[in-house]
Amino acid sequence: MHAMKLVVVTAGLTQPSSTRLLADRLAEAVVRRLDGHEAAAEVRVIELRDLAVDIANNLVTGFPNARLRAAIEAVTQADGLIAVTPIFSGSYSGLFKSFFDVIDNTALAGKPVLVAATGGTARHSLALEHALRPLFAYLRAVVVPTAVYAAAEDWGGGGDPFTDGLGERIGRAAEELAGLLPRSAPRQSPDDRPGGEPGYDEVVPFEQQLAALRPLS
Repeated sequence: MHAMKLVVVTAGLTQPSSTRLLADRLAEAVVRRLDGHEAAAEVRVIELRDLAVDIANNLVTGFPNARLRAAIEAVTQADGLIAVTPIFSGSYSGLFKSFFDVIDNTALAGKPVLVAATGGTARHSLALEHALRPLFAYLRAVVVPTAVYAAAEDWGGGGDPFTDGLGERIGRAAEELAGLLPRSAPRQSPDDRPGGEPGYDEVVPFEQQLAALRPLS
């Protein structure tokens, strides 16, 4: 089974943090859905708090060190991305924005992305739509329709594991991201297939296609 690369970027500043908790729940939900589609994923979590100094140095010097370069490469080479930030002053955190500032603005083109955020109050939930979604639209990523916001009251006291609809939103967003991830098997040559028949990834010359359409004499 071909394993996809799922990278989780979380910008929580404390340890543990509700931002990391939400990121983990989203990753687990995506993996479960992929498993239901008989697909596998390798999950890598990038904690931006551990890279804060590296990101600041990159902004000043223009060059990433080895640790930051590895994180950037993981994000740009991922099949899918989950990006989670705390909301400060009605928008994403400065650390979150700074990380994506040091990534080339064409590197995420066409990449499926699930965006999510945490905050102290539900009043900041629209930051997903007026801040995060435009950011990744500018980077030309493919953002799934459902963005997930978790306020302080979402953690505990409800009927499902994540309370009051958060679990449902996590599941819906995970299903959307899983549906966008590539699940194709590695290419095979004709000799590898039963009977040596051509596969869908082979190109049949136009002349050959045209000859097949001519009536037999």
